[in-house]
Amino acid sequence: MICGAILAALLLALLFAAARALALPIPGLGGDAVSRIDLPQALPYDLPPVAGGGGAGLPLVMIDPGHGGFDYGARTPGFDEKVLTLGLALALRDRLIADGGLRVALTRTDDRFVSLEERYEAARRLGADLFLSVHADSVAGGEEAAGASIYTLSARASSAAALRFARRENASDSVNGQTLSGKSDAVSAILVDLSQRRTQERSERLAELIEREGAGILRFHPQARRSAALEVLRAPDVPSVLFESGYITNPREAARLMSASGRADFARAMSRAIRLYFARERYEAEQASARPAVASAIASSGSEP
Repeated sequence: MICGAILAALLLALLFAAARALALPIPGLGGDAVSRIDLPQALPYDLPPVAGGGGAGLPLVMIDPGHGGFDYGARTPGFDEKVLTLGLALALRDRLIADGGLRVALTRTDDRFVSLEERYEAARRLGADLFLSVHADSVAGGEEAAGASIYTLSARASSAAALRFARRENASDSVNGQTLSGKSDAVSAILVDLSQRRTQERSERLAELIEREGAGILRFHPQARRSAALEVLRAPDVPSVLFESGYITNPREAARLMSASGRADFARAMSRAIRLYFARERYEAEQASARPAVASAIASSGSEP
């Protein structure tokens, strides 16, 4: 009995000591002090500025340097992925602007954190015609692994993203000019899925051009073309590609990508691929607009082609 009382007294003393140290309320004794830790508020993400002259009619390319801020990405002695990707992105931006004919925006131009959703949503809100996310690969013990890879969204992830977008937008948004307002989730998902299929075709086209125009300039991995369920590529109406520029775990490759010449090679190859992509888009648009005129002329003449 005495041992039990002593034990209860000890437990009560420990309770008081712990409550005092943590500033916690003591049940039944009227304590109401609570220790709070104020977390820093998330910084609002403002839409990035658009660079390049020529007016809003020019195609807009959104370049996304991967990682940033407290998110270093892959790290090896002397190299951080967030620094490498920003250097490549800035080099490409400068090359595109210097060559003219395009507008360019970056999801970040300094060392700050931007969430994945903010990255592709910024592209959508700005009405970007192309989204290119730049990263660097890594592998444990991969000092010999080398070569760039080009990722597009996998087909399964694309279909899942279509349904998710329809539900999230709550049938109040539009995709590729198709209004989702007033439509059920099922109908909205179908419209988004159709849009995303067209977008995926364009994404694959850009990936093909990057591989082709980069040949002899960039070093590619033996399996250069890949697809995956990558969150940053999920915009249903902006053709999107993620470019793994090389292996940061390979010191020689990382040093080359961080060098002025390596950045210039990246910018030259990528700029050529992007310009060819838009040239083909313009050609196909002109062909499509010409077909009704040709059909009308044939119908009015009463002759068959």
